[in-house]
Amino acid sequence: MIDFLRGQVAQLEREYVVLDVHGVGYRVFCPNPYCFAAKNEEPVTIYIHHNVREDAILLFGFETREEQKLFRKLIEVSGIGPRVALGILSGGNPKAVVTAIQQENINFLIKLPGIGRKTAQRMILDLKDKLEEMGGASLFDPIPSGMEIPQDNNLGWPEAREGLKALGYTDAELDRVWQVLKDNVSSDEAVDSVMKKALKLLYAG
Repeated sequence: MIDFLRGQVAQLEREYVVLDVHGVGYRVFCPNPYCFAAKNEEPVTIYIHHNVREDAILLFGFETREEQKLFRKLIEVSGIGPRVALGILSGGNPKAVVTAIQQENINFLIKLPGIGRKTAQRMILDLKDKLEEMGGASLFDPIPSGMEIPQDNNLGWPEAREGLKALGYTDAELDRVWQVLKDNVSSDEAVDSVMKKALKLLYAG
């Protein structure tokens, strides 16, 4: 099984990257492909979950080991397949997702893509103790008790901002756009959607 790949980003799309590893192009589906945009001139490491089905062999990739581990825990939950798990990681802050599970915050979880109330309850039942047992890694250290889980519009913006900077936009341009955009982006909006809205404003000048 493939655990990680290291190579150069040959192609960047909305749902995946193509990673050139010694002349072989691997299509890797990612929560946020744009996080690799700024690194397309140098080798990158993508941590892989290798999914084998009867009709396809799929690679799901992550920027960190912690995201890889969380993805693998999510797909252990009944009703959550790889695509839904990928949507959860792309539609929310991974640390906030972990914290919501540990705090049994169903209202936060049902805002994630593809998650209804029953699935949110299963996530809490199946994963709460497992995530606590993992410990150590920063992603699995919950937000301190008493602090509100981030639910504002900033969830997708930092990653969208990095993708836009890789396209050549300046900090000043992005700061200006965010002042307009921040009231028109929902907390569970995917990164690529945030980027599209930002690009529309940037094109408009």
